[in-house]
Amino acid sequence: MEKINELTSENIVQQNIERLKEIFPTAFSEGKLVIEELQALVGEYVQKDKEFYQMTWAGKTEAQKEANKVSTGTLRPCKEESKDWDSTENIFIEGDNLEVLKLLQKSYSNKIKMIYIDPPYNTGKDFVYKDNYKDNLNNYLELTGQKDEEGKKLSTNTESDGRYHSNWLNMMYPRLKLARNLLKDDGVILINMDENESVNLSKLLEEIYGSENNLGTIIWDKRNPKGDSRGIAYQHEEIMCYAKNKEEYLSKNELVRPKKNAGIILSKAKEYHSKITSDYSLEEINRDFSKWINSQNDFSGGEKAYRKIDENGDVYRGVSMAWPNKKKAPDDYFLPLIHPITKKACPVPDRGWRYPSVTMQILLKDNLILFGENENKQPERKYLLKDNLYENLSSILYYGGSDTELLQKLQIPFDTPKVINVIKEHIQAFTKTEDYILDFFAGSGTTAHSVLALNAEENSSRKYISVQLPEPTDEKSEAYKEGYKTIAEITKERIRRAGELVKQENKNNDGIENLDTGFRVFKLDSSNILAWDTSVDEFEGQLDMFAENNGDHIKSNRTEEDVLFEILLKYGLELTLPIEGKVVGDCKIYNIGFGSMYICLSDQIKTDVAKAIGEWHKESSDTNPSVIFKDSGFANDADKTNTVQTLRQVGIENVKSI
Repeated sequence: MEKINELTSENIVQQNIERLKEIFPTAFSEGKLVIEELQALVGEYVQKDKEFYQMTWAGKTEAQKEANKVSTGTLRPCKEESKDWDSTENIFIEGDNLEVLKLLQKSYSNKIKMIYIDPPYNTGKDFVYKDNYKDNLNNYLELTGQKDEEGKKLSTNTESDGRYHSNWLNMMYPRLKLARNLLKDDGVILINMDENESVNLSKLLEEIYGSENNLGTIIWDKRNPKGDSRGIAYQHEEIMCYAKNKEEYLSKNELVRPKKNAGIILSKAKEYHSKITSDYSLEEINRDFSKWINSQNDFSGGEKAYRKIDENGDVYRGVSMAWPNKKKAPDDYFLPLIHPITKKACPVPDRGWRYPSVTMQILLKDNLILFGENENKQPERKYLLKDNLYENLSSILYYGGSDTELLQKLQIPFDTPKVINVIKEHIQAFTKTEDYILDFFAGSGTTAHSVLALNAEENSSRKYISVQLPEPTDEKSEAYKEGYKTIAEITKERIRRAGELVKQENKNNDGIENLDTGFRVFKLDSSNILAWDTSVDEFEGQLDMFAENNGDHIKSNRTEEDVLFEILLKYGLELTLPIEGKVVGDCKIYNIGFGSMYICLSDQIKTDVAKAIGEWHKESSDTNPSVIFKDSGFANDADKTNTVQTLRQVGIENVKSI
């Protein structure tokens, strides 16, 4: 029985080497990369100049190395803080997001459709994650009180620090690098940022994602200039949008959003159209309808263009049919249009029509061409609102509201929360109904709340993964006084209450009874497995540690489920897979993902456990499951051998111990 010795997260360096071997096998000699050979293979694409365009800062090399380091941590399940543990597909993780992103590399590689983050803006007041490149996991455990603190405290990044911008870049670089691996090939990342680091963030994203994958930047006009500015008062933030692969994204997705107020417009038009009488003509109705449209300050320009109602009650707008390019259109694009009343030819655009004659004839037949009172007006294309309920995503977003009142309604104490309507709009535009959305700067939990709200409105089943550091709340703050000792505690409670509020607000919607408002809570910690360290300084301590643990490789203060989820992470299985338990004698067997894996971490394992797994396997469609046992769970080698042979008799070959 092979033993599992891998106790770390995905080794990204080794992964990159394997990819290089696949593409350039001749560039390797005795397992080592020969740089000169690789340079010869890529020829003219080698940068030989000493000076070339690049972005650099103090600490960049270490930040790059950190992104490639493995994590020896794990994520421990916390059922008591979860909601609907057995059925939910949502995840909340408490811990340093750098370590968490490393631990998610195997299980969620190429599975996330959208990352939406609102990282610290580096205003001098924001907390910036103080990474320790030597041992970031132990650094996290010390900072959060899980190890001796030794006087270390979380701190802000102030301008008096000589590495003000560098500190921020060193914090962001490895996280953005690791996050990219989690995105699907047609995945996207959106990042909120203000003027403090927008230039640096733009360059950072260009380096990590490539300028060719820039989808654009959305300017969020918040309608309220900052009052503390000594120069130009900023009233906007930027939302930078990058795809993992822009061509892949655009080939599978339309970058559009629903016209938010289309339903309101159609409903109002129906109301007006129903009032047509001999005393209230369609012309008069259109006059009043147009006035009503103009009075709606929240409508976009595209929505306000739909200001007319036709005889069928359909709302429409006119759009020019002139050839859009500078060069003249082909001859087939100059079909003369005859006015239906005067029977005279209407003006043809100088460069021709937008459509060929065949298309123009179809539009005429379908009454989708608008003529003027006489032949002097150039005809326009008639666009019906009911056929054009979506519009292109604009580079400017006007939204001046805040969610302060919403959090007060939820009784959640949190300053400057992100805005649900803004995040929800972008989730709707960039994702589809069953996609994963990741936010590793979760804050008050707005992204999770937005996913729940959108699912309720659309009867969809998007899923979220939220990650938040247990950053201590200020002892003078309302949050602390109300019992919230960390930001992570606020996040979890906000998501719990948001789920109930969303269900109440959408109680009449289709499928609301199936809305997943639950979430599984996991917490970052050191591995559940005792790893043997033969370094001189640690050798005696290692002997004592194993002696105190009765020779068991699993830490005595960890549960079977702690170990189970660490195994899932090492094998690249999702943390929300269904898990079924069965007791056989004194042993408990776990069936993961309907038979993709079986785990038994009990003591006194014998062949009856193997037989039970075999019976379970017969009911499964998985032909090659993995079986994991606790190595010290067998009383002797004979029991271990017999167990393996029993499993092989039912076709299970992949058997390992931990």
